[in-house]
Amino acid sequence: MGIGKVTEQLDWNGKKVTVAGLGVSGIPAARALHARGALVTVVNDGDDERSRAQAAELEAEGITVRLGDGATLPTGTELIVTTPGWRPDKPLFVAAGEAGVEVWGDVELAWRLRGPGAAPWLAVTGTNGKTTTVRMLASILEAAGLRTAAVGNIGVSLLDAVLGEEEYDVLAVELSSYQLHWAPSVRAHSAAVLNLAPDHLDWHGSMEAYAADKGRIYEGNQVACVYNVADKVTEDLVREADVEEGCRAIGFTLGTPGPSQLGVVEGILVDRAFVENRQKNAQELAEVADVQPPAPHNIANALAAAALARAFGVEAKAVRDGLKAFRPDPHRIELVEEVQGVTYVDDSKATNTHAAEASLAAYDPIVWIAGGLAKGATFDELVQRSAKHLRGAVLIGADRALIREALARHAPEVPVVDLDRTDTGAMSEAVREAARLARPGDTVLLAPACASMDMFTNYNKRGEAFADAVRALAATGDA
Repeated sequence: MGIGKVTEQLDWNGKKVTVAGLGVSGIPAARALHARGALVTVVNDGDDERSRAQAAELEAEGITVRLGDGATLPTGTELIVTTPGWRPDKPLFVAAGEAGVEVWGDVELAWRLRGPGAAPWLAVTGTNGKTTTVRMLASILEAAGLRTAAVGNIGVSLLDAVLGEEEYDVLAVELSSYQLHWAPSVRAHSAAVLNLAPDHLDWHGSMEAYAADKGRIYEGNQVACVYNVADKVTEDLVREADVEEGCRAIGFTLGTPGPSQLGVVEGILVDRAFVENRQKNAQELAEVADVQPPAPHNIANALAAAALARAFGVEAKAVRDGLKAFRPDPHRIELVEEVQGVTYVDDSKATNTHAAEASLAAYDPIVWIAGGLAKGATFDELVQRSAKHLRGAVLIGADRALIREALARHAPEVPVVDLDRTDTGAMSEAVREAARLARPGDTVLLAPACASMDMFTNYNKRGEAFADAVRALAATGDA
């Protein structure tokens, strides 16, 4: 089990650092830098009540905060540390480029602040499945008796993990494309790119730029670059990466694995990568039934998590025990209830077409509840590939017409209910309409393929509304 390389410790005393953005990563970054003697100025676009309260706390600690102006580069700035959501084309970063000022993200800062003997990182990115895979990985590592935590884009600050008092043997790290864009020095022990599909292109500017930022996760890997055999772009990113001598490309597949791959044979997850004589031998890791739910894309997540754990030296038994112990977060292909022979599944987290397609492939037949904010997405390919699974569709949200038109083009025989309302109560009506279309043995699946903010605060609230509506349906028996 290797130890990640520790970067040279910097002298922060008196260094003028601008932190771009308040929030879950900006505030810890500002405090960490201030504690090391840096002269910190936080700039923030917003000037609302919450921002003012946060600013008051920081200013009481001696940190300068400038609200309502995130565009102007403070005089004398030597380094910018940005929160992930700030786009690269913001005027602040343009000014920094012209002034020769480097820009780091919060992940880069955490990497640079690691101390001697710091825990190595097993890192995961991809368009979909990151959080589930990282949590599976952490469960496997815990089953192996290792001190670990699931951190990063998963909602637990890497800075808190790196600078806290708790000692770790290894960290399971989720990294978004935003975070990787601003993390040039991060070097993982091993890393995985789960899949790639168009997403966040408004932020990155192109699919090529998006893929390049995802591919940064492989740079400097020490033991294994894990890729998806079914997604050639992920393998291409491995080929393009500059890695440590001896680092291996390890594939995962839902089919029978070749040498240096993990895959599935007759309902068994097997390893042909981290075994002796991998040309002839395979190690049984777990059964498909040990993975919950055993949907195809979730099996792929489990294989990726297992590959990273095996790269770190974890025994097969711990892989099985960790996968058995794992339960997915809410709103990720979550079984809500069965009502009159119809199964209701909440995958509100399927906020793009790639995630929705994976979810639709897991069930048959389906009454599909979809719609919301499309974020520039198109739905023709999704409908073409998923039409054979559909019993019917119920559409909600601001951009539902785009899905309705794709259904009319590619699945005209599928009955569609178009709900012309965008209030939160529309979900209850959507569930009732879906129940009307469904037959015993069907699955009513909330896999919106869209963001939620037109009707709900976030995808969690959308999923909760769906679950509440299903339980109300079950209570009344009105299906």
